[in-house]
Amino acid sequence: MQYRRFGKTEKYLSTITLGGMRFKHGWDDPRREIPEDTLEECLNTVQLAFDAGINHIETAWGYKKSETVYGKVLNEELSIPRTSYHLMTKGNPMTADTTYEMVENQLRDLQTDYFDFYGWHGINTPELLEQSCKRGGAVEALLKLKEEGIIQHVGFSTHAPVEVIVRAIETGLFDFVNLHYYYFNQRNLAAVQMAEVHDMGVFIISPNDKGGQLFNAPDKVKNATSPLTPIQWNARFCLNNPAIHTLSFGITEKEHFEEMKGIFPNTSPWSKADYETKIKLDSFLFDDPYAVFEGFEMQNDPSGINIPEVLRLRRLWKSYDMIDFAKYRYKTFNEKSHWFPGELPTQANLNKIDTSKIPGHIPLKELLAETHRALYKPEYKLAKN
Repeated sequence: MQYRRFGKTEKYLSTITLGGMRFKHGWDDPRREIPEDTLEECLNTVQLAFDAGINHIETAWGYKKSETVYGKVLNEELSIPRTSYHLMTKGNPMTADTTYEMVENQLRDLQTDYFDFYGWHGINTPELLEQSCKRGGAVEALLKLKEEGIIQHVGFSTHAPVEVIVRAIETGLFDFVNLHYYYFNQRNLAAVQMAEVHDMGVFIISPNDKGGQLFNAPDKVKNATSPLTPIQWNARFCLNNPAIHTLSFGITEKEHFEEMKGIFPNTSPWSKADYETKIKLDSFLFDDPYAVFEGFEMQNDPSGINIPEVLRLRRLWKSYDMIDFAKYRYKTFNEKSHWFPGELPTQANLNKIDTSKIPGHIPLKELLAETHRALYKPEYKLAKN
């Protein structure tokens, strides 16, 4: 394991974090009832993580059973000294009062009297940024808890467009940021760089799943990264940037930990072999004549279609054979959700696109329609009698 200074927090974290989102039955209610197999899986995972040198555990109020099962394992099952690991949790309370109530519940569930890191969970829109950070609001309450020593460092997690992330960083309120950045989604590089300017800790969310379901990568990608696995090479890609400090791995099996160890020793700058892999992966963009058009200038188009993200999924399908991942992400588009927003490119929505921004040589509507036909799968519903 290797360790990096987590920005101005001055904590040294393992470059791999144990994420707590994916335990068995973890999303089932009631949140505080822990089945035996959930407890056993968490117990084995935490022990393997500590044996591998991981010293950072991440969870959230929104992960249902995760906080409670971690509390039981760390304190009742393993009796791990609290000072021997760093603990991060998150929540998205909308007021100061609900912040205090939520944090009190989280302290109880995790059986601790302080958090090393607490992130406001999901600053995904300008409106959420304004509401969470307003005077007398939730972030101000978290900062008061920081003054009291209950929280040591306040940060935020985000699925927002890069410009919103940069604005949040520039408030100066936060010590760290959890965001998406991987080889197959490099849009947030500017936010990573801005976090470095502000000496913030940078935590990468879900590089193996949201980063491309790399545990199920197609042969084209596997062959390009060999002898490393796609998970190992993508981790090296992220960690080649010294502004990035830790990657969240939701690992639950011994085999996952063995694969993780193949990331190390990781050097920065890269080895010649790592650079050659990137050149090979980059070259696949030439397999499709439109893959290099990312469409960022069409963010917030009046059609409501998340054009840059649809084009990214198309690129992964056309250039990297990652159609299964593209379908997995495509089905989560939801115009009512700030986590992965976007209208589907139906004909009615395609007709609403602001065509004045489309480069003349890009058949954008055809590309979006083609992607929709390939990736969209309507939910099956039984016919009513």
